[in-house]
Amino acid sequence: MDIKLLQKQIGQRIAKLRKMKGLSQEDLAKSVKISRPSLAQIELGNRSVNILELQKLSQVLGFSLDDFMSKDFMSNQEVEGKEEKKKKNVKERISVPILQVSKFKNVLLYILERCAGKPNVGETVLYKLLYFSDFNYYELYEEHLTGAKYRKLPFGPVPQKLDVIINQMVEGGEIERVKVPYFDKVQTRYIPLVSADLKIINGAEKEIIDKVIEQFSDWSAVAISNYSHKDMPWLATKEGEEIDYELAFYREVPFSVRNYVDEIEEQ
Repeated sequence: MDIKLLQKQIGQRIAKLRKMKGLSQEDLAKSVKISRPSLAQIELGNRSVNILELQKLSQVLGFSLDDFMSKDFMSNQEVEGKEEKKKKNVKERISVPILQVSKFKNVLLYILERCAGKPNVGETVLYKLLYFSDFNYYELYEEHLTGAKYRKLPFGPVPQKLDVIINQMVEGGEIERVKVPYFDKVQTRYIPLVSADLKIINGAEKEIIDKVIEQFSDWSAVAISNYSHKDMPWLATKEGEEIDYELAFYREVPFSVRNYVDEIEEQ
């Protein structure tokens, strides 16, 4: 072995190999018979890997232990991975968000129906309610709620193309945009003029949105922005870049919405 890898480097290599193979954390955890939270902690570098676990990982991910510990392992793997994809035209299983405009509009309307009367719910709070609804749903069900893409901006995650959708809804008479004084500032608020079509939002989706509203809708813009800045998807993303939904699987308490109590390691 050429080098002694740090725990964090081992985790980074395992995470990269998993993604190159198109495996979800759930897939890999089941294959090596550990819990998903344990795998997430390994990939984050917060948990060590024993030799038996490393052997199982090598079998599933297709690497030799000697090669894995070498300095140039990842660069060689990335080259091989690219060539393999060209030859086999392999599609990654990682879910790519695709905006469902109708779903997004109805989720927005549903949130406004329940929250528009609250004086604190201006644009900033509304954006965060949408963000936590989308990312909490993805973490729990590994599927996209609205498919909206979010970007890391100074005041927290903001859904892309929101201005276009909002303008469409204003022009279509679905919502009204108003500006009102709020303390020493002018607040932009949205008032729903039509009801959300609940046939488009299923029970599981509604449950997640309701929990987000219950938890955050009374928070101030400053409080919910500060809270979102401590969420792993926001923390792990560079300023101005799109936030990867997969980062929701690296959340810890109190941000994680998965119930890991019954996910016991099968060693």
